[in-house]
Amino acid sequence: MKYDISALGNALVDTQYMVDHDFLKDIGLEPDSMTLASAEEHAPIIKKLKEMGVESISDCGGSATNSLVAASYYGSNCHHVCRVADDEDGEKYLDSLQKAGVKHIGFSKEESEMPTGKCLIFVTPDAKRTMSSMLGISAYLGPKDIDYDVVNNSKIFYIEGYMVTSDENFNAVTSVLKSINNSETLKALSLSDAGIVHGFKEKFKEIESFGIDLIFCNDDEAVAFSGADNLEDAIEYYKKQSYMIAITKGAEGSIVVKNGETIHSAAEKITPIDTNGAGDMYAGSFMHAYLNNLPISDCAAFGNYASSKVVETFGPRLTSEGYEHVLNKLKKS
Repeated sequence: MKYDISALGNALVDTQYMVDHDFLKDIGLEPDSMTLASAEEHAPIIKKLKEMGVESISDCGGSATNSLVAASYYGSNCHHVCRVADDEDGEKYLDSLQKAGVKHIGFSKEESEMPTGKCLIFVTPDAKRTMSSMLGISAYLGPKDIDYDVVNNSKIFYIEGYMVTSDENFNAVTSVLKSINNSETLKALSLSDAGIVHGFKEKFKEIESFGIDLIFCNDDEAVAFSGADNLEDAIEYYKKQSYMIAITKGAEGSIVVKNGETIHSAAEKITPIDTNGAGDMYAGSFMHAYLNNLPISDCAAFGNYASSKVVETFGPRLTSEGYEHVLNKLKKS
């Protein structure tokens, strides 16, 4: 098959800030969550941050994007299904993908005055990240932005869970799932955010009905998707499912449930700085290792190690040298 991983997700230019919990309270955001916002809602927040002189870093992000970038730097052949506008941020975004070796169809084929999406990310002293996303043109991703042949020629098709938040995005997801006629293409899903799972449960279940092979989530998302009251009951639920699920638990490592069995993988011992992008890094690293036919335990251990390196860094990605360092860990395993 031509591609290792193709993914469908939001294209967002991220700007990340270090703030305290009082700041989140002042702007009305719930810590460690993701909320959708408009450009008009972002404006006073950005103004407040500038007045406070808060330092920031900016880069091209998006959950699926971060996963693909990691896998691509490791050597996987990746393609991103996303939508950017023909503006400065859109050009920056596509340049970032090209630098990482991730293929993309290019600028949207439909004219629109909507800008490329943006995400404000607030990191608090406990290393948790809180996000406010303005999807922009990304919310209107449609069939003309999708190369269906690429998906059918991919070993894994990976769906970012945030794609359930707009009808256009969700229709894009289901149109791709309906188009897959290759039984060898594995279908993977990220649950992305517990609040999103609770709010869009029916859409997630519809995606599941297409025969998902692999799910990535954290413990709160795992509980939300299963409908259980706690993680222990959720794991019992997943033991009865046909798909494999990888559940990250922060400092407690991760648990993979497959064929009724659980595989525990310990976390690396680190001093956390910023958890933003940790789950994305885990998913991209796990999928790369899985496609290289490593045992599930090794895939999980590699995901834990890779995500720990992101948590030690301010920002959701590593440098090219950082990814190479992580890959060396896999080569030695």
